[in-house]
Amino acid sequence: MNRELDFSVKELLRAGTVIPAHPLALKKNLALDEIRQRRLTRYYMACGAGGVAIGVHTTQFEIRKPEINLLESVLKLAAEEIETAALNRPFIKVAGICGPTPQAIKEAELALRYGYHLGLVSMGGLHDYSESALIKHAQEVSKIIPVFGFYLQSAVGGRVLSYEFWRQFAELPNVHAIKVAAFNRYQTLDVVRAVCNSSRRNEIALFTGNDDNIVADLLTPYQFTVDGKKVEKRFVGGLLGHWAVWTKKAVELLAEVKYCIANNYSGLEKLLSKGIEITDMNGVIFDERNSFKGCIPGIHEILNRQGLLDGLWCLNPEEKLSAGQSKEIDRIYHYYQHHTDDEFVKKFLDV
Repeated sequence: MNRELDFSVKELLRAGTVIPAHPLALKKNLALDEIRQRRLTRYYMACGAGGVAIGVHTTQFEIRKPEINLLESVLKLAAEEIETAALNRPFIKVAGICGPTPQAIKEAELALRYGYHLGLVSMGGLHDYSESALIKHAQEVSKIIPVFGFYLQSAVGGRVLSYEFWRQFAELPNVHAIKVAAFNRYQTLDVVRAVCNSSRRNEIALFTGNDDNIVADLLTPYQFTVDGKKVEKRFVGGLLGHWAVWTKKAVELLAEVKYCIANNYSGLEKLLSKGIEITDMNGVIFDERNSFKGCIPGIHEILNRQGLLDGLWCLNPEEKLSAGQSKEIDRIYHYYQHHTDDEFVKKFLDV
């Protein structure tokens, strides 16, 4: 049943692209807002993103609860919109894969049924699994669908995984990318060094999930000496909740980073300055002041202001904007209008 990764998708992964983590559009009664859910997918395609990730944290993990049961619906809707668009370019469909191995296998099979290219395998919630058990877990999923590895930050329920774990993980033959969301330079370094030391270093694309350090991650070459030779890896793109908003600007940013690198780091200082502004914006959207409690509502607030969503509703009633977060969003809108794509969204909604 194993699916090999399409060559065009593999090429795009290695070249690097923008993959937004797709939000969940709800009505006031918390039913799925199918019209806006579909429109969000079309928005990401219109922005020039290279793919979307569905069924991940930004899509709200509660969609998997039996009484809610929306995982298949959101996977299906996005797949239908992408197929209908008939893009003349590759567009990567990533499905979030969660839970213990039996659940993860079922989710991988579901993703495969709807034509998803990769499964983003979360290690979250598997605290009773040893590192060797986690390797076996990923291996079982990889027998069904190509794997996009995911190092979830410990700040939001993840766990610290050793260099040795990532060294073994990188050797799994159906792993094609790894998203690093450690929010920790030391832990990020463990993953990159492990990949550089693996026999599959040229087969695995690295994507930043460090929303606090997007631009610097994309600009930095990681170099190690392996068997007497210099080996270099870079974060070639991002799979980010932050890129679920103002996505047109994210696409432009990645293009600017690639141009800078290709031209002997011309314009580096300007990009690093932009990076600090984007980090400030991310801290507000993700509600870093309150341990990320308002992260998903912060994303929804931007999309709601733009008219892409109809409200901030979340399946978990505890997920809402924190005190002062809306005012902080006003602040970043005032100072960083040049990083927003509101005019593009207006034109998109008028079509």
